Amino acid sequence: MHVFAHRGYSGAYPENTMLAFEKALECGCYGIELDVQLTKDGEVVVIHDETVDRTTDKTGRVWDYTLAELRTCNAGAGTAFEDQNLTIPTFEEYCSWVASTPLVTNIELKTSIIYYPEIEEKTWEIIKRHKLEEKVLFSSFNHLSLAAIKALAPSVPCGALVPETGLVNAGYCANKFGFECYHPAYCTIDAASVAECHEYNVKVNVWTVNSMEALENCYAWGCDGVFTNFPAVCKAYIEAKQAN
Repeated sequence: MHVFAHRGYSGAYPENTMLAFEKALECGCYGIELDVQLTKDGEVVVIHDETVDRTTDKTGRVWDYTLAELRTCNAGAGTAFEDQNLTIPTFEEYCSWVASTPLVTNIELKTSIIYYPEIEEKTWEIIKRHKLEEKVLFSSFNHLSLAAIKALAPSVPCGALVPETGLVNAGYCANKFGFECYHPAYCTIDAASVAECHEYNVKVNVWTVNSMEALENCYAWGCDGVFTNFPAVCKAYIEAKQAN
């Protein structure tokens, strides 16, 4: 069962910052999950919310900031790392760094609230520039964005994200529309739903697994991956299980 650091090592470091990504690498996890959006001047940046209010010292929509303006935001504001003046990374900056690591990156396209023009094309071009085509997968709540990625790169793995209402017959659905993975919330799955996905050769990567009960169940049900804020804990648990 693969361990993805959710927004980097976000349980201990400011989410979606290069610091959180570097700490995820240090703990030896399989991959990193991150989110991409576009600035006012069309640059791909790594941030979860459509606004900067929750994670920085500024307010307003990401879409209303140019990249230069966005880089003045302190992405460590309100945390123990506030004085380090952490910035919101560009996706280019992230890819330049991750290219020299063994990490696999799950890129969530944040297009379900604001549909950013050409975000799929821009993101894929950056991936190709850094020769990361074999080390990425995509996910989105907007499944049309996944279809757009498939049109650009038919072989790249895609995961259908669904909200906390879940999806019945998810394996059938993902397989029918050519998605290799299903990305549900933990509260919506059980052993039977995981088995249904595997029946259709669809992998199940679960968000956000931050409790031991959830981790133990995901392992027992045969989930293929978990997204967690505490990758070191999950990795240690899996290694201990495999050693027995």
